[in-house]
Amino acid sequence: MSDKVSEKRAKKPNAAASLGPNAEIGRKLKQYYESLIAEEVPDRFAQLLSRLDSAEAKLEKD
Repeated sequence: MSDKVSEKRAKKPNAAASLGPNAEIGRKLKQYYESLIAEEVPDRFAQLLSRLDSAEAKLEKD
């Protein structure tokens, strides 16, 4: 039974290969996105988000 599964996997084209030139674009976009996720939020932006949360909470109380 495992031989049949292996044969099916061997017959399926690699997802990256089936995309052709788009595979490289996708890989680079994924790499860029992952680098953005790894970066910390700048202090100024975090402060602005905190102020926004406080202002929204104040509006909800009123």
